[in-house]
Amino acid sequence: MPLYLAFDYGQRRTGAAIGDDVTGQARALASFPGDDWAAVLKLVEQWRPAELIVGLPLDRDGAEQSMSAAARRFAAQLGQRTGLPVHLADERYSSLAADELLREARASGRLTRRVRKGDRDAQAARVILQQWLESRG
Repeated sequence: MPLYLAFDYGQRRTGAAIGDDVTGQARALASFPGDDWAAVLKLVEQWRPAELIVGLPLDRDGAEQSMSAAARRFAAQLGQRTGLPVHLADERYSSLAADELLREARASGRLTRRVRKGDRDAQAARVILQQWLESRG
């Protein structure tokens, strides 16, 4: 069963999520400071994914924005450091979707603690990976 590890790269914080083809589901893992390569490589070593996915920030119209180049650099370094295939995935609206998921979790009681700063980043990575898994059919 191939596993996939996804990242929502940010200069302040990066979120991570894991998913697979069998269940077709992704789940949030963690968030850490933006360029914390020790944390990234630890996740790769721990989960041993077959492939990696990095969210690519785009404007509403699909044009690249200032963070797009940073995400592309992160993806390139990720591939060089791990030797694994890296895919870029459109991450438009992933943060808004993550906020909505966190609101729903709090309202339903599934999340009983207050939302922390890194929760949004990890959930955004989960949204990116979930969409990527679904786009593959």
